[in-house]
Amino acid sequence: MPSVAVKLYSVFFKFMLKHRLQNRIQNPSASATVTSEADDTVTGGSFGVTSRPEEESLSAANPTFTDGVATKDIHIDPLTSLSIRIFLPESCLVSTEGRGGGGRGTDLNDNCDKKGDLDVDQSMLRRNSYGENVNVSSPRREYYSKSNSNSSSFRRNSLGGSVIDGGLKGEGGGYRGYSPLNWRNCRKMPVMLQFHGGGFVSGSNESVANDLFCRRMAKVCDVIVLGVGYRLAPENRYPAAFEDGMKVLHWLSKQANLAECNKSIGSTRGGGPDLRKSDSHLHIADAFGASLVEPWLAAHGDPSRCVLLGVSCGGNIADYVARKAVEAGKLLDPVKVVAQVLMYPFFIGSVPTHSEIKLANSYFFDKAMSILAWKLFLPENEFDLDHPAANPLVPERGPPLKRMPPTLTIVAEHDWMRDRAIAYSEELRKVNVDAPVLEYKDAVHEFATLDVLLKTPQAQACAEDISIWVKKYISLRGHEFSY
Repeated sequence: MPSVAVKLYSVFFKFMLKHRLQNRIQNPSASATVTSEADDTVTGGSFGVTSRPEEESLSAANPTFTDGVATKDIHIDPLTSLSIRIFLPESCLVSTEGRGGGGRGTDLNDNCDKKGDLDVDQSMLRRNSYGENVNVSSPRREYYSKSNSNSSSFRRNSLGGSVIDGGLKGEGGGYRGYSPLNWRNCRKMPVMLQFHGGGFVSGSNESVANDLFCRRMAKVCDVIVLGVGYRLAPENRYPAAFEDGMKVLHWLSKQANLAECNKSIGSTRGGGPDLRKSDSHLHIADAFGASLVEPWLAAHGDPSRCVLLGVSCGGNIADYVARKAVEAGKLLDPVKVVAQVLMYPFFIGSVPTHSEIKLANSYFFDKAMSILAWKLFLPENEFDLDHPAANPLVPERGPPLKRMPPTLTIVAEHDWMRDRAIAYSEELRKVNVDAPVLEYKDAVHEFATLDVLLKTPQAQACAEDISIWVKKYISLRGHEFSY
């Protein structure tokens, strides 16, 4: 059973959340905020709200590798408040000749969040989709071998590879990254799109808890994480959050193409006899927006290895984006979604499952409060617990696509949503999609992402399990990791 501290905090958490949800249902317009006078020209309040600072503490972006991950915030849609936070792990600085090569993932033992041996029997923490215990209880250590060299231009990073610092850092020590002249020496890394939880009505990609979780995923999975700040309800109801997910995927595709365009500029800049031709290329490229390229992604992002990760309601968004990506096919080139992770997805239905009956009053997010959240998210004239956005098993949603990416589902033993998530995973397996389920004992909803639970053994084990499974599909050297 969960600890006494978790139970007490859950009571307080539910009391505050219920109060906020009821206030929004009674006064849906009270929470709407006008960001600027220019927003008045946007009909229907489509500019939207992506965070509620009065409800949770936010973490500022930090472009330096102070704790192994650099971050920056980007507003990517001029018509809405849609934004992303980029989490760039320090392992991106490994030279292409050093350990790890041009795209090999970090060894799992090198990037554990906890120093020293893990004294927890990991096999007691979770079960796989077949009911067997998963045993990965071998001790892991964290190793850092930074050089004390006095050279200002050469140093060692934590992976043992070398990196030339010249030209990589801007003012204030922040990582600058890409330029058209040095892109050939940059290490390419997979990209993970992360959608935070909060029942569509709260949460933020800038919150302290989400910031810590994304940093952990960036390090253990050795990927660039894009935390998506989608629009929240009731200011923006369905399908705003789902559309924002697809906008980010299209933006990522555009960024990849702009980066390729910028590379052509760098290839022709030499100051020699072709200088006039170089200026012509620059003018043409800028006409297509090449100057808008995001340098961190251009330097290190590999969109052909894109992973979606959704937490709670973010799992709904991730699954929607995966379906649309399959339908879009080559229209998203060079972006390719190779896998997705659904962490205790926020599904519901009019016909209750066994867990929805037995655990209706479970910890943190009980069923009654979740129904209030769905009332705030779905349009008033479309509210239905069997809405295709809410219930993945209804016929109106259509059968699971055979070309859906491999899908890992994370569920908690004391979460009322678990049975429907497991049932959806079973439907995916029926059409031969690799869709395992990992169930964690004595765990509650958001056990691996809630701020007060991030340091628990279950949360750390979950991050490592996700890393092991994801690396099967993002590794350039084949399926190196397998259960």
